[in-house]
Amino acid sequence: MKWSTHATYIYSPFNFASRHYIHIGMNDFLESIKSRDPAAKSVLSIVLTYPGVKAVFFHKLAHFFYVAGFDLIARIISQTIRFFTGIEIHPGAKIGKNLFIDHGMGVVIGETSEIGDNVTIYHAVTLGGSSPSIDSERQRHEKRHPTIGNDVVIGSGAQIIGPVKVGNGARIAANAVVVKDVPENATMVGIPAKAVKLENKGNFRPYGVDDKVKDEQ
Repeated sequence: MKWSTHATYIYSPFNFASRHYIHIGMNDFLESIKSRDPAAKSVLSIVLTYPGVKAVFFHKLAHFFYVAGFDLIARIISQTIRFFTGIEIHPGAKIGKNLFIDHGMGVVIGETSEIGDNVTIYHAVTLGGSSPSIDSERQRHEKRHPTIGNDVVIGSGAQIIGPVKVGNGARIAANAVVVKDVPENATMVGIPAKAVKLENKGNFRPYGVDDKVKDEQ
């Protein structure tokens, strides 16, 4: 698997210099959300009422300060947005283009998480470490959170734990607990999560599964 196709975007701090870049990027971001949410009536409603939009936008600002070495300012920004949206994204997390956090309440994205392009995450999802309270000092500078590929859908309540890799196009069903690497285009269901389908190419599937997958269970 290749995990570096979006690296330039992910590792770039917030771009204050180019208003044109921000305008184009924001338009693409908002339109991508509208295409993935049948409840979205207009771009204006997305901007004003979607907590995930605010969380992602201010994460860019927090990440800018984190990369610049202003850890306290970065954490103050992230915790303020957590208070208003219920979404906690560590300033160190690396996020690609067009991340859509739908509903959002209870979402936690850890410090060393990496998220690709066009990923959809529903409420109560955790991208967490496996045992952060055990031998914390040793883990401080290690990769301990998941890497999520492009075009992944993570259903509500799903937990992806540890430095696992989730392949491009994968679907993580609601409440699944992922503790091992996920192949590209796989659908993962259960605790611990197991692949029930290995080809997801095609239409977007809200919450990670469709009726066909349910019938196969």
